[in-house]
Amino acid sequence: MRVRVATITLGITGALLAVPACSIGTAGTAASARTGKPADAAQQAAPLTSATLQTRLLDQSDLGSGYLRKQERPSQHDDVTVIGCPALSELGGDAATGGTLTFPHRAKAAFTYGGSSSEVAEELYSDSADKLSDGIGRIFDAMTGCPTYQVVAGGTPIDMASQKLPAHRNLGDEQWSQLLAFSTGGKGTVVKQTAIRDGSLLLIVSGSPALVDRHLDKATTTS
Repeated sequence: MRVRVATITLGITGALLAVPACSIGTAGTAASARTGKPADAAQQAAPLTSATLQTRLLDQSDLGSGYLRKQERPSQHDDVTVIGCPALSELGGDAATGGTLTFPHRAKAAFTYGGSSSEVAEELYSDSADKLSDGIGRIFDAMTGCPTYQVVAGGTPIDMASQKLPAHRNLGDEQWSQLLAFSTGGKGTVVKQTAIRDGSLLLIVSGSPALVDRHLDKATTTS
């Protein structure tokens, strides 16, 4: 059951980010820490291609021993209902099973650690700085705007709690970070998710909090 909870956790975390920026209203307080408005050159930097992003992903040699890359699975499209959080309810069930942001250039890798249910995933996206900032900022605001709520995915009720985290690293132009706690069937797990925008590049690292903290710097320098 614990593995299943972890699987649902990462799936829904990505899914709730799988909507265009224009479809979400801002809720709660801003979840980003801005280190300054990007310069005009960064604003106008050409987006990187998906092929280029793929070469910048973390691999097993970056992470160290004990990590195995997960095979990407087909997107699931279970019926999803959000209860107790109007901002997330507006996303709709289809958005909650999309599994990836809608920016045109993207790449993703996920790893398990030590043969356990601990996981860490990295996602890279590229678009104009304005589009990245607006899209990811509004989504994190919606996700952290409700301290507790419930998601029913494929008939399985999942109790969820979100907590906005302060930015504690001077990385990139903007940062967003949160903890998501998931509980179902008496079992629970916690996922940390940190997003960093640097010019026309958006990095998202999510998974077990200790693994996210351990590899965030490396992910930033690699990308």
